[in-house]
Amino acid sequence: MTQYLLSAHSVDDGEPRDPMTGEQIPGEQMTGEQMQQIMASVGALEEELKSAGAWLFGGRLHEPGTATVVRMSGGEVLTTDGPFAESREHLGGFYIIEAKDLDAALAWASKVSGVVNTPIEVRPFWDEPGA
Repeated sequence: MTQYLLSAHSVDDGEPRDPMTGEQIPGEQMTGEQMQQIMASVGALEEELKSAGAWLFGGRLHEPGTATVVRMSGGEVLTTDGPFAESREHLGGFYIIEAKDLDAALAWASKVSGVVNTPIEVRPFWDEPGA
């Protein structure tokens, strides 16, 4: 079985987006009830991943403004306020799963995308030789 990263990407513009087209829906804000419904759906999907033996790890990230970037320069450690990439699009959360092949990973990604209404990038991990 191969391990895959399913990464959920968000657009930080304060506007809700149509789940089918990704276009902004001006003037609409998510209600607390809508957020609770989404969180319940996410919980159900995570239970499905666990029951299927596909779940390895997952998490939702704080906003990009909470990031700290660490880099080495001239042998010294430099830290700066994040995010690393100045962009409206950012990584919002992720799952690490095991799947028998890319098609199975894409099937899980389509379920995640349907629940969280954001694009999901699917990338396999490198297989370690001898592991």
